[in-house]
Order: sequence, then C-alpha cells, then structure tokens
Amino acid sequence: MEFSDPSLPPGERRPESLEELRRHGPNLCEAAIRVQADQVTDELSADRDRWSRGFTRRRLVQGAGFVGVAALGTQLVTSRVSFAAPADNKNTLIVIFLRGGMDGLSVVAPGDDPNYKQMRPNIAVPMAAMMPAGRGFGLNPAMTALYPFWTAGKMAAAVAVASPDASRSHFQAQDALERGASSVAVRTGWLDRVLAQLGPGTTFRAIAQGSALPRSLVGGEQAIVLNGIRDFRIDGDAMRTQTMDALKTLYTGLDHQLATTAGGTIQAINTAQKLANTQYRPAEGVQYPGGGLADRLKDIAQLLKAGVGLRVAALDVGGWDMHTNLGRVDGGDMKNSLTNLSEAIGAFATDIGPLLDNTNIITMSEFGRRVQENGNTGVDHGHGNAMVLLGGGLNGGKVHGSWPGLAPSALDQGDVAGANDYRDILAEMLNKRFGVADSAAIFPNHQFKTLGVFK
Repeated sequence: MEFSDPSLPPGERRPESLEELRRHGPNLCEAAIRVQADQVTDELSADRDRWSRGFTRRRLVQGAGFVGVAALGTQLVTSRVSFAAPADNKNTLIVIFLRGGMDGLSVVAPGDDPNYKQMRPNIAVPMAAMMPAGRGFGLNPAMTALYPFWTAGKMAAAVAVASPDASRSHFQAQDALERGASSVAVRTGWLDRVLAQLGPGTTFRAIAQGSALPRSLVGGEQAIVLNGIRDFRIDGDAMRTQTMDALKTLYTGLDHQLATTAGGTIQAINTAQKLANTQYRPAEGVQYPGGGLADRLKDIAQLLKAGVGLRVAALDVGGWDMHTNLGRVDGGDMKNSLTNLSEAIGAFATDIGPLLDNTNIITMSEFGRRVQENGNTGVDHGHGNAMVLLGGGLNGGKVHGSWPGLAPSALDQGDVAGANDYRDILAEMLNKRFGVADSAAIFPNHQFKTLGVFK
C-alpha cells in the first residue's frame, strides 16, 4: 500500500522523505496519521473484505509503513485505553499510596497503651489531643478535617496491618505490596488483576494520577496515566481538529478490537478536553487546599461527577519517610503531611457528596515504623502499620483488626507485629463493594479471613 498525498491529485506519489511528510501536520506523528487516513478513505471500499477477516500486527505493518507504525504506536499504545462497559457496578476505588513508610502509630495512636508514651517520650500523640476512635485508640488531631466522616460512620481504620514480606527496604516492600504477593512469580499488579475481574469498562475506567503507571496497575489491563485533565490532549492547537478527524477516518469500517480502542482513545481525548475547557466548580462551601494531591483529587471529583465510568484510580503521595523531625502534634513533618492529606481527602469527600456512598478511598504504605523513637525525633523502618478507609459500605467509626499491643514481648523485633494481613482487608472490600468473588485470583496463595471492616 502506498501513501496518497492529500495535497496532490489522487494517484500521485506518497511522501518519500520526512521533509515531505512534515508538510502534512504540526509534527511527524500527526502527519503520518493524516496521510494514512487519506489513503484509507481512498481505498476503504476495496479493502473492506480484507479488514473484515481480522486485523493483525503484520497487516498494520504492511498497511501503514514505518513512519505510520511508529506514530500509531506512540499515540495509541501509551494511552492504555479500556473498552466499553457494563453497568452492573457503579462503585469507584481510589487507592492512595503513601510512599516512604507512614508511621501508623502517629495516625491511629494507641493512647491507652502505657508502652506508647514510654517508648516515644518526645513524639507520642498526647491522649488529651487525640480524637476518640474507640478501643483505646485516638486519631491524630491533624486529621480534624476527616473526623466528621468518622463520627458519621463513613470512615474507619485498621491497625497492625502488614505484608508477609517483612523487608525494610522501600523498593522491595513497595513491590511486594503492589503486586499483592510476596512471591516474585506474581508479576502483575493487584489492581491490574482487579480490573480483569471487573471486566471491560469505559476509556476512563482506570487512571493513575501522576507521571508514570504505578506497579499495582502493571499488567495486561488498560489504564490511563493522567497527569492532570488539561495535559491529556493531542498537541498542535490549530491543527487538532484535522488530526482527530484523521484518526476517526483511519479506523472507519474496521471490525476489530483495535478500532474500538482507537475510538475509545478519541473519545477520551474529547472528553478530557471538554472537561478541561469547563471551569470546574466544587460543591458550595468546598475549598481544596493547595498542592498536588488536592489538585489530583479535584480532577477525580470532576471525572466522577461527569459520569465517565471511572472505577479505579491510583495516586501516590511521597514524604512519609520520617527518620528525622517527625515532630509533635503542634509542629513537624507528620503534622504537616497529615494535615495536607486529611484536608485534601476531606474536601474531595465533601465535594462529591452522595457519590461518596459509591466510592471507597483506602490508604496504603509499604511498612510502618519502629515503636521506639530514634535520637532525631523520628522513627526508623518498621513493620505493622495502619490503614485508613473512607466511603460507602464501611463498618465505620471503628478501629478494626487484632491488636497485639506494644508490650516488649508482643513486638516483632522492636516493631508493631503484623497481626492483620492487608490482603484480607482489600479482599473483603473487593468482595462486598465490587462483587469480586474470586479473591484468590487477586491475591494468590493466601488463606483469607474476614475482619468485618465492611458491612
């Protein structure tokens, strides 16, 4: 197949050099798409029977030429789009990964345990400052923005949560947690396997808010890496319409999943641009704090309200590796980070209003910290940790999970013991909120137990 040149009469030669190709678009990618789209238009009728027998990579290589294949590979594959959508479950899961190893004892503090104050004379949360959480625990006062959800039964916590991988290496622990297995034989991410169980969805079914796909979404399922709605676009402002039209033409008459993928990509770009061009107004009285997390949660709120079919979103928040200056409740790194986290999530939860009943937010971190503070008013890498949960279907206003306590004999080499496996909490959530019955398909080689976190 040869390229026809839309600037020349039909039948004339195709572009033979990059310089000639550049005349057809603002960049090589879009120029190749437009040139190929014109050829498809000219030959669609004659080729319809050939396309109807299937579409292979070999046919794509034969049909598009080297530049065209490079352009299409860049445009469509890295967008990682999804397919079209069942309407049986409208719930959305938002996973916020706190990178660095959050200190759960500063977030959900065991104020009644005499060992807590003894081992943390400078950084323990004072009992008088805690917001009551039950079972002798209290929430850090930096979480004031979230406490109304706790008292309303829309928020809960789990303590002494850990992965079976007891590594104190950030990389190794994060990798095991995001794969959902300690065995390196499991190579896909747990959220990717969740998407496989949920079945097909819209283009915006799964997003990673940031600049790269997190390990938890790595695998065969489709997810969009979205570094802000306004950045999800085709470049070349003046010529964008021509490129979009060319993409539509290129896949006209093609009866194959790739045509659906291309159509989904086009729809996603159009949807994102419509949202980006509309000034988003949060619900009355809601004011998001500044910062990247708040901006990304605001994007997710806009997607949820627009009804684009968002089912899974993954966000990363760094800065939780507090070896020094963890601080006290009146100042320090924990107060600053926890205040920002809580105010951003609180604004989001208030903003989406009734949609919170169909949403579940869960925080994860690769490991907890040691019980005893170090000499720099911080804490070093540990094991058992806390998880914070927000949204619908919770047994809310409660601290869940077995609690081994902080007595020296109960510790795991100086750390909070991992009495509760994080996979049990996630599996319970997926089963009761998302209809995922086969927990073993998400977390292989694990014996499950129910903690009662969800109704």
